[in-house]
Formats: sequence, C-alpha cells, structure tokens
Amino acid sequence: MKHTVLIIHGKVQGVYFRAATKAVANQLGVQGIVKNLPDGTVYIEAEGNDFQLENLVEWCHEGPEKAVVEKVEQKPGELKNYRNFEIVKK
Repeated sequence: MKHTVLIIHGKVQGVYFRAATKAVANQLGVQGIVKNLPDGTVYIEAEGNDFQLENLVEWCHEGPEKAVVEKVEQKPGELKNYRNFEIVKK
C-alpha cells in the first residue's frame, strides 16, 4: 500500500472533477480524499497499490470531459490508512 499526493492544475474546478475522481477511485479501489483548493487547483490524497495509483494518476491527466488539465504534480506521502474515498468540502 502506497500513499501519493496529487495537485491538479488547469480548468479543474466547476467541471465535476471531484465527483468524477471519487467515481474513478471507487472503481479502482483507491482510498483517500479529493478537495478544491483556494488557488483553483484540485488536491488529492490517494492510497492503494502501484496498479491502482498508476491508473488514477493516468486518469487525472485527462480528468472529466469539461476539464482542461495543464499539469499534474505528484509526490509521495505518509500512509494515513483511509477507509474509503471522500470528497472534502472546505
């Protein structure tokens, strides 16, 4: 089990990025959180195996239909043992 932190840049708020990320994460069996940040980016903490995380990261480079992803920052993080995948509002 690994933990990764993703910051998604571009037109990623107001395009159902968080809801779509939750759906993809649930499909992949990834645990963690997704939230909008005040600077217009989307912040994701995800936990899973290599295959699960690689697929989530790959999806984040595209995002949902109306998103325009310019950049995906990725860095490792400390395992928090999330139980599910949640959308965090504020």
